Amino acid sequence: MDVAGAAAVVTGGAGGLGEAAVRRLAARGCHVVVADLAEEKGRRLAEELGDAATFVPTDVTSEEAVRAAIEAAGARGPLRVAVAVHGGFGAGGRTVRPDGSAHSLDDFEKVIDHYLVGTFNVLRLAAAAMGTTAPLESGERGVVVLTASIAAFEGTIGQVAYASAKGGVVAMTLPAARDLSTIGVRVVTIAPGTMRTPAYGADLDQVEAHWAPAVPFPKRMGRPGEYGQLVLSICENPYLNGEVIRLDGALRFTPKGAR
Repeated sequence: MDVAGAAAVVTGGAGGLGEAAVRRLAARGCHVVVADLAEEKGRRLAEELGDAATFVPTDVTSEEAVRAAIEAAGARGPLRVAVAVHGGFGAGGRTVRPDGSAHSLDDFEKVIDHYLVGTFNVLRLAAAAMGTTAPLESGERGVVVLTASIAAFEGTIGQVAYASAKGGVVAMTLPAARDLSTIGVRVVTIAPGTMRTPAYGADLDQVEAHWAPAVPFPKRMGRPGEYGQLVLSICENPYLNGEVIRLDGALRFTPKGAR
């Protein structure tokens, strides 16, 4: 699918992996809606990209907010791409903490709501909007790219909530692709490993020094641009559908994370 002249919405588009996806799509001539709660960063990115981007403040758990972002994209061209890569939210902890107390149910529900329910909210509303567009010559109407994590497969100690949410994203990929096959909308999920983004904190060199030895090759953390490159490749390859693609340099988490 050629994204030039089409519209896209990227939730979590203001920074990190989302920003990389926004930049890749915009560089190919796609108008991108940066949908994020980080208003200052989102507006700054949209202003930098000029006519190629629009910022819309978006809470992914809100139907009204996601609809507004999708409508803003549809006003600039046929909606062909949606990328759900929102992050920056977490509440880690063991199922039973060292002091004997149980994991907070409220914290668990918040993580599930943000990463899993929010992702499905974007998926369902974006796919429904794509279903109203004219199909391309191939019959395709669009593609939804979801974001999981390798924690979905090898969650480490203290990741029970996050791994559960990302595991749910993995599990929804194939049935969603099958559901949406009747309207020509593809669904593909990216499962990143350790990516060098602000989500790890300010001292990224220190974080890199911790994680790089655990990655077989290349011996470093992933770069946001590599995520953006894969998003674009998924858009352009029409036979990628219903699959989860690991982007991790062959890293496999151990129980405590890095080896």
